Amino acid sequence: MTAAEILKELKPLGSESYKRVMSNHGVREPFFGVKISDLQKIRRRIKTDYQVALDLYETGNYDAMYLAGLIADDERMTRKDLNRWISKASHRPLASSTVAWVAAGSRYGWHLALEWIDSRKPLTAEAGWATLRNLVSIKNDAELDLAELKRLLERVAKTIHEAPDDVRSQMNWFVIAVGSYVKSLTDAAVRIGNRIGPVTIDMGDTSCRVRSRPTTSRRSRSAARSERNARVRSAEPPRRGNHSKRLPFCRALVPHAEEAVCRAWPRA
Repeated sequence: MTAAEILKELKPLGSESYKRVMSNHGVREPFFGVKISDLQKIRRRIKTDYQVALDLYETGNYDAMYLAGLIADDERMTRKDLNRWISKASHRPLASSTVAWVAAGSRYGWHLALEWIDSRKPLTAEAGWATLRNLVSIKNDAELDLAELKRLLERVAKTIHEAPDDVRSQMNWFVIAVGSYVKSLTDAAVRIGNRIGPVTIDMGDTSCRVRSRPTTSRRSRSAARSERNARVRSAEPPRRGNHSKRLPFCRALVPHAEEAVCRAWPRA
């Protein structure tokens, strides 16, 4: 299928009520308001297609761009591709979900994330922190630069309250993810969370809520790491599909560590 054919298929699948919810979460025109469950049906049919993903993303239509992330071949994505994607990500969900997950699954995720968090563009910085958050959730501790992660935790503690809302949210998520997934840094992440204290984020006209620090129990952190390790051993790619599964962990896995979990976000 071509991108043009897929766009024609997507249009009648949209709904106005879904569009209103998505608008409240930062999505802007053009988009049809296609449910993620419908996007998943198309993803299962296409599976993975590097070129079609690039073409869909170039359309500028949010539904098509989100689908592009679902069918992207992460390993074939180049640094140029990923920088192109973040430059065209004009909505929060694209920056923090679509681009961040594809970047994390690519060969360039770590280096690009470190570049992006220094950007003066909030969406780019947001994508950088989200990519780091995703990386610690899909890689074994031995593959991570633990010293750099410790420095990043300190950076969050010093700068989070001055960061723009969306960047602040992803920095907070980063601390929670490190505390949940990186065993040797769990205590450090909890200490950083205590230093940070309450985090205020404007969630707009949504039912989202914010956790101010990592509050995961030992059992929950162990469950998070076990799930991550099993996924790495089986070479399973990062899970994508609905909003909760695109976060480093979902409420079912780590029920006490949810942060900015949106009751109103449409689910598959």
